[in-house]
Amino acid sequence: MENPFDDTYFMKRALLEAENAFEMGEVPVGAVVVADNRIIGKAHNLTERLNDVTAHAEMQAITAAANYIGGKYLHGCTLYVTLEPCQMCAGALYWSQISKIVYGARDLERGFSVMGTTIHPKTEVIQGVMEQEAAELLKRFFIQRRNRN
Repeated sequence: MENPFDDTYFMKRALLEAENAFEMGEVPVGAVVVADNRIIGKAHNLTERLNDVTAHAEMQAITAAANYIGGKYLHGCTLYVTLEPCQMCAGALYWSQISKIVYGARDLERGFSVMGTTIHPKTEVIQGVMEQEAAELLKRFFIQRRNRN
């Protein structure tokens, strides 16, 4: 029997978090951290609400997962995030020693890969899961924002 808890399943959960951010007027990025097919941390961008440039979805999800585990290392965990992490988030993911990062849309301006940021050598990275859906949500958000101004 096929495992229903695949990368698409968890990316859909991250997209729900991104939709929450969209509804709050935040840049629509969502993230979930998974261990043993269980979500142990979930979050979306909160930079506007918290007036904090570090309140990215990934940072919030890392903190939630670390609190759940009771430790700072996320061995055996996977981060699902709708947008490629920036170098700040990639640095935090490096230090968390997360086992796997799965992201949807690439960030061609600020993503860790174009910024040359190093991910932990033991971390597996998969890109492009539900990329179109994640990119469309971001486009819709910025079109709506431009039309307001």
